[in-house]
Amino acid sequence: MTFAPSHPANAARRAVTILGAGHIGFAMALLLQEAGDYDIEVADRDPVRLAQVAALGVPTRLCADDAALQAAVQGCFAVLNALPFHRAVAVATLCAQAGVHYFDLTEDVQSTQAIRALAANARSVLMPQCGLAPGFIGIVGHDLARRFDTLHTLRMRVGALPRYPQGALRYNLTWSTEGLINEYCNPCEAIVDGERTTVPALEGLETFALDGVEYEAFNTSGGLGTLTETLAGKARQVDYQSIRYPGHNAILKLLLNDLRLRDRRDLLKDILETAVPTTDQDVIVVFVTASGLKGGRLVQESYSARIVGTQMAGHTLSAIQLTTAAGICTALDLVAAGQLPQQGFVGQEAVGLKDFLANRFGSAYAAEGELVL
Repeated sequence: MTFAPSHPANAARRAVTILGAGHIGFAMALLLQEAGDYDIEVADRDPVRLAQVAALGVPTRLCADDAALQAAVQGCFAVLNALPFHRAVAVATLCAQAGVHYFDLTEDVQSTQAIRALAANARSVLMPQCGLAPGFIGIVGHDLARRFDTLHTLRMRVGALPRYPQGALRYNLTWSTEGLINEYCNPCEAIVDGERTTVPALEGLETFALDGVEYEAFNTSGGLGTLTETLAGKARQVDYQSIRYPGHNAILKLLLNDLRLRDRRDLLKDILETAVPTTDQDVIVVFVTASGLKGGRLVQESYSARIVGTQMAGHTLSAIQLTTAAGICTALDLVAAGQLPQQGFVGQEAVGLKDFLANRFGSAYAAEGELVL
């Protein structure tokens, strides 16, 4: 499978460093390697993970300390950060100092706020939250919101789910366990009765059916990105919830509240990674609904998508790998092509949904994992 180049044939190739050689970093490297018009290097402290990336024919760098990290950033066109969320601000600071474009996947609200403050005087782009949620879900939400003369409600729902659920949780680990625990424990931004506020994680439980499958959804942290700020004063209700199979929420409340594991996150991480299997057989479910006034009439519009994994160059990419890597690679492409601002903080709302889906990487969201050739 090959990609059409996004830049003119005579354009200088741009150097891109990917920080982190885990599942998502590997997927990012694979997509950009197959695209063929970026010079990629992947940096990590784990030589085993780097060896897997090196097998793709991608240059790698062992990055075991802050000095090595700084050297990996210097001189690049852009850095794609796939490290744990607690490294986001430090890496963004290095990029801002070096004038290097910065992209990440963080769902951590405080990290994003700190990066936004850094961007005030930056001469490069600082663009966090470029994955699925936050990321693509904000692009869809903003696109729907703009269609209304008066927006009443915007409800965004996303699930990264096993295709073949087993056990009482009916869940498999498909991405960062630390990020998952943050979503389940941290306060959730929302707009309620027209005012920006926070609501508790795990609350707001609702059930619904989509394409004949029963789901539940409940508040989780970080998925809205900067959308509450963008829509403040423009909507009555804006919220984000994670989609799970029925029964998941009740077990989480037992673990986090009754057994107080929200106060012992390291123990919770160990329990989850020991007891809950990972899987590459996953599916991404996206469901967004907006209602409001249009031409004097009360109207509702919805967007839904179901994305599964794919095969590329002999490698299997799970749905969460594909969608997350596609999101951040699309952001990189759009900045490189001059379709987004070229410096300062860039939120996902700056990306048009049509532009995203028309992009060679963003097309993964258009039709169940099929990328545009």
